[in-house]
Amino acid sequence: MGIFQTMMKKKELIPLAFFMTFAAVGASSFAIYSLKKTDVILDRKRNPEPWEAVDPSEPQKLITINQQWKPIEELQKVRRATK
Repeated sequence: MGIFQTMMKKKELIPLAFFMTFAAVGASSFAIYSLKKTDVILDRKRNPEPWEAVDPSEPQKLITINQQWKPIEELQKVRRATK
């Protein structure tokens, strides 16, 4: 009850406690979510070389927005000129 009595005596700590609790819950949730993703491998005994099973067509980033790989014309001109 010590924490709650302190909160009732000092009301200005209530928003701080709320935001700290919210941040801790958010960080814990993200950590659990990250461990459940298929990109994270925790078992080294069954799959010692996980990089061999990576699908190159599947993006490995957190977010991929409009990923289209096109050659850059200016770069291609420079490459042709330096050959």
